[in-house]
Amino acid sequence: MKILVSAASKHGSTTEIAARIAEALRAGLPDDTVVDVCPAPDIAEVASYDAVVLGSAVYMGRWLDDARHAAAKIAALPPRPVWLFSSGPIGDPSKPADEPADVADLVTTTHARGHRVFTGRLDRHRLGFAEKAVVLALRVADGDFRDWAAIDSWAAELAAELSVVSYGANPTRSVETR
Repeated sequence: MKILVSAASKHGSTTEIAARIAEALRAGLPDDTVVDVCPAPDIAEVASYDAVVLGSAVYMGRWLDDARHAAAKIAALPPRPVWLFSSGPIGDPSKPADEPADVADLVTTTHARGHRVFTGRLDRHRLGFAEKAVVLALRVADGDFRDWAAIDSWAAELAAELSVVSYGANPTRSVETR
């Protein structure tokens, strides 16, 4: 099985989430599984992949263009297991609380099996003027709000589901319990 994990990231936080998901998939799937990590703008093709995990940072309530373009490439192919994730809400409680505006359509067009929203990271030093103005208006503090346990748990769920897809309902490989 060959899996693509990709993300569009403006300041690196979402890329780090994608890398963490890829690590968890590698740990949770058989050794012969290939898990490639590729930034969304660098995706040349997706036809050779059996499954895809695609994420995007969310700005102004929308996915980044590079992630939407990658989703369009996925949508143009015959259906395969696809999962989507968004990164962007920050603070406690998370702001903004709404789902990204374009995600429902992306789930439909890519035939995604699910979508998760993960909190992000905010470092004002990396932001441009307009981004700083939005953050100031939302009154959100700097910090890394990513919930790594939630990310790891979701990735483990994907690995379990991919095991069923790859090996059927009764996999012949042994499963180690911890």
